[in-house]
Amino acid sequence: MSDRGGYGGRSLEPNEENLKLLSLVDIFEPLSGEEIASLSWRHLDTRLAGGEVFYTPMDLCETLFILKEGRVRIYRVSPEGRQFTVAVLPGGTVFGEMALTSQRLRGSFAEAMEPSLISTMCRADVERLVLQRPRVGLQIINLLSDRLAEYEVRMEDISLKEVPERLASLILMLIESQGIRTSEGYKIPTRYTHQHLSSMIGSNREAVTRALRQLTEAGAVEVRRRLIHARDLDGLRSFAGSPED
Repeated sequence: MSDRGGYGGRSLEPNEENLKLLSLVDIFEPLSGEEIASLSWRHLDTRLAGGEVFYTPMDLCETLFILKEGRVRIYRVSPEGRQFTVAVLPGGTVFGEMALTSQRLRGSFAEAMEPSLISTMCRADVERLVLQRPRVGLQIINLLSDRLAEYEVRMEDISLKEVPERLASLILMLIESQGIRTSEGYKIPTRYTHQHLSSMIGSNREAVTRALRQLTEAGAVEVRRRLIHARDLDGLRSFAGSPED
């Protein structure tokens, strides 16, 4: 792990702001404010700039990252140098290289997509937390199960679908996980470049540009200020080959 990630940064004493951020982290949802305040591990908070890579395949430590604010991309690089995005994680969740939780970052990079705030827990702290608060352990199991199911869907898409179908399926998945309802449909609040999108569906930037143009011409999506707006969910489902609700 780089010098900034987790071992640098500043130690935070329990305070109202910090407790509020921790209360928004998915694995801590079952805990009361008092229980969160009683959690005992050394808070090493690190501010990351957008585009900053803070974990690489050279980092082999068992660490659970707590993403309090921002957005992080987990990706791998092929021998040919092509990137494949494994996951894009929003603030309020956890990830990391941790055998205890079946998390695997080995062979992966972690990059802050926007200014982000992370904290870290070592294996001993995670083990103690799970033993003291079994509900947290159940939350971790549910979280990892959901991520595995999403990953399997994406792998199936890459194997069986053409680029426009893959892109439509990805947009639907992003809407489900982070979409904001608007008067015209839904908006994905994160700015994804064509390169980001291509790395998420196992394609290349040029093919994604053509596919996005195809979806736009069909009236299914619109890109405004680099944000994707979904105007026709049924049209997206048709492109993706997904059944309608």
